[in-house]
Amino acid sequence: MVHMSKCLKYAVYPVFLFLLSAGSTLRAQDTTQPQQPQSQTEQQGPISELPTQTQQQRAQVLRQAQQRVRARREQRDKQTIQDTYSHKYEIYFGSGYLRFRPGHTLQHMDEGMWNVGFTDWVHGNWGVTGDVRGYYGRAYTHPNELGLPIFHPSISQYSFMAGPQYHFFEGVHWGWSAQLLGGMGHGNWATGTGGVPANLVGLYSNTNVLNLSAGAQVDYNLSPSLAIRLLPMMLVTKYGSNLQPNLGFTVTGVYRWGRK
Repeated sequence: MVHMSKCLKYAVYPVFLFLLSAGSTLRAQDTTQPQQPQSQTEQQGPISELPTQTQQQRAQVLRQAQQRVRARREQRDKQTIQDTYSHKYEIYFGSGYLRFRPGHTLQHMDEGMWNVGFTDWVHGNWGVTGDVRGYYGRAYTHPNELGLPIFHPSISQYSFMAGPQYHFFEGVHWGWSAQLLGGMGHGNWATGTGGVPANLVGLYSNTNVLNLSAGAQVDYNLSPSLAIRLLPMMLVTKYGSNLQPNLGFTVTGVYRWGRK
């Protein structure tokens, strides 16, 4: 009996130790389980901040990309302007219109015209322009003293002028400049009168006179070397004793070459 009681003690003792260890393990798990939500919230904090940081970074990258595109565009525009307006020479030719009075007592008439010009850009935005023009039309005349049927004779006039030209706006697609030209004009007023003196039907007499032309022209650049030019202008002539201000315009093509 004594030996059996000792054997039971030895058998119960390990079971008792196992129960104690299991209880301590369960208590430890109970104390650690409430801390899990806190660790999850701590982990969720940085994760929730990541999208905000990513949006800010994307916005910054987008701004930097737009700045680079804008800088490249500005650099390209500057280079285009430099290539366009650093040319030394240009020639232009085209056609136009002039409203003209062919005699002191006659009504205004329409004249079609052509013109050719050459410009040398001598310094900076300043240039010197030479210009040649021809004007053609048909006048409305009075009954003449000889009773001849001359009512709609053809007339023509020509101008040969030169003067300064100045660029006051230089853009990528558009350019503005002003010019003031002066020189000589020649009128052929008796070419359609059948030999009757022009003054007998109210026309000016064939002569050479002073011509002045002033205008502000606009260029539309097709390329650094090519442009289309519109020139509203006033042509002042002096046939007879009075000055005649005449309004008109020209549309020309412009070709540039050479370098300053």
